[in-house]
Amino acid sequence: MSRRVATLLVAVPAALLTLLGLAGPAAAAPADKPAVLSSWTQTSASSYNTWNSARQNQGAWAAYGFNWSTDYCSSSPDNPLGFDFTLSCWRHDFGYRNYKAIGQFPANKSRLDSAFYEDLKRKCATYNAAVRPACLALAWTYYQAVSVFGSVSPADIDRAAQLLPAGSAR
Repeated sequence: MSRRVATLLVAVPAALLTLLGLAGPAAAAPADKPAVLSSWTQTSASSYNTWNSARQNQGAWAAYGFNWSTDYCSSSPDNPLGFDFTLSCWRHDFGYRNYKAIGQFPANKSRLDSAFYEDLKRKCATYNAAVRPACLALAWTYYQAVSVFGSVSPADIDRAAQLLPAGSAR
């Protein structure tokens, strides 16, 4: 095999991979990254649903370089009194981490916290009316905690537990 043919056998596939975005220098995130981030962090159910769909198909959004990592509800319980707050906490983490990464966190923190509260209330709406007051009390507590302190205390959860009907399992 000639040297020229050997060079082409290496160069052509490498160039093709680079053109396809599968090799070569890392490309910058698409210019619409802030707009996509904003659309996924609004207070509406449709914003939540769009974010959740993207979360389930993260590979399709790889070029944006979003940070999908989460510690869920941080040091607070993810399922206080049996109420599942994990996805609400994940979207909240997503907003915080990605707005910090693009240097726009302070301008968006209040909306991210409000979206978190709306997500929690929508989650509470899925529970039986008998236990919903306790869930809503926890949602309010979690919202206040992130907007003011950044965490929820065990005493806050105990206060919400008092709203559960007698005999309800935790």
